[in-house]
Amino acid sequence: MIFRARVGNKKDNVTIVYTPWANLHKNAGMATGQVGFRDPKRTKKTLVPTRLNPTINRLEKTRRARPVDDLPADKEAHLARQRATKRAENERRQKEEDGVARGRREEKERRERGYEDLMAEGGRSNEEGFDEDDFM
Repeated sequence: MIFRARVGNKKDNVTIVYTPWANLHKNAGMATGQVGFRDPKRTKKTLVPTRLNPTINRLEKTRRARPVDDLPADKEAHLARQRATKRAENERRQKEEDGVARGRREEKERRERGYEDLMAEGGRSNEEGFDEDDFM
């Protein structure tokens, strides 16, 4: 969530607007510090009737100011992490698929080389005896 509140020292009745980052809209024609919203329904507005100094002080302590020059490097690092995660997931899925295919191939070879299916066709062994009627 984005917290955007410019509160003067003694202002009351301040509206604080919460919105996801993707909902912010900025054009070149807008003034400095002015932002718009792509979908106003995705905003949450909270009215603060009186200034609460402890709350404002806590918010001021958590404020982070980073130079704009860091943004391309941060974006590239984020994209690199996403690519690494995707690559690891693809490798894991490929190993799993290879294992399943190897198991099927080994089972097929075992059945082809084995003798289990040989007697399943209804044949008889020599121990059961020789039947003259079946000879011709």
